[in-house]
Amino acid sequence: MQNITVIGSGTMGNGIAHVFAQQGFQVSLVDLKEDFLQKAVSTISKNMDRQVAKGKLSEEDKTAALSRISTFTDLKSGVSSADLVIEAATENLSIKLDLFRQLDELTPKSAILATNTSSISITKIAAVTQRAGQVIGMHFMNPVPVMKLVEVIRGYATSDEVTNDIMELSKKLGKVPVEVNDYPGFVANRILMPMINEAIYSLYEGVAGVEEIDTVMKLGMAHPMGPLQLADFIGLDVCLSILKVLHDGFGNPKYAPCPLLINMVEAGYKGVKSGEGFYQYTAGSKDLVVASRFSK
Repeated sequence: MQNITVIGSGTMGNGIAHVFAQQGFQVSLVDLKEDFLQKAVSTISKNMDRQVAKGKLSEEDKTAALSRISTFTDLKSGVSSADLVIEAATENLSIKLDLFRQLDELTPKSAILATNTSSISITKIAAVTQRAGQVIGMHFMNPVPVMKLVEVIRGYATSDEVTNDIMELSKKLGKVPVEVNDYPGFVANRILMPMINEAIYSLYEGVAGVEEIDTVMKLGMAHPMGPLQLADFIGLDVCLSILKVLHDGFGNPKYAPCPLLINMVEAGYKGVKSGEGFYQYTAGSKDLVVASRFSK
């Protein structure tokens, strides 16, 4: 595999394109609008500048990596020569199913079709294609250039050969792949999201404040980031979506999203992306400030 197409140029998509280009792969980055793509390439360049400043990348290697990224607003053109497609579009089932139907028609028959979904069934996505054995999950962690883990999720029909190929490919990126099976939330979010949800319930029920809850988990459990801050970082809308997948998939009330989380998302308080969640975020500031609605 040498030609990689990444669908979606947002935070995860541009991060995935970054690591593949840096490791010598030819990358086609696809999105709906040229503005999105230019913003993504600018972000990749800035992130590589940080690597250069830290001595982890040379200017020459940065220039070479960026030259390996091509951008497309036309899906057919972007996937026509792909050996591997990684979908990193919106975490929405209907959008993903429609996209995989198109990918099945437009890509070479030998291409592997992967999704970066954090919770949606690989088996369900694969079922809308004529190549279920070649559909797999590659769940990268944010920020992609920094985080080592890739959760490799094999659907019910994913072949051993494809799974092994993706495990080896992930290692070539300098990542640590972990193979898991296709059940709601996989491993990462099946464990993480109930913890985040419980932290929100602890706030909702008045057990402790935002800062106190996060401090307990950071200092008591050695977490680098508290669960409420992490929820803001992930996006409260994304957390809610994953919890709904878990709740629907298992039918277990322990996965039911906290009413506070539901209200915050409906009101538009989605965390870092909206400027406010459990904390208040100001452009250019790294200070962690509890949102006024939760401050004492």
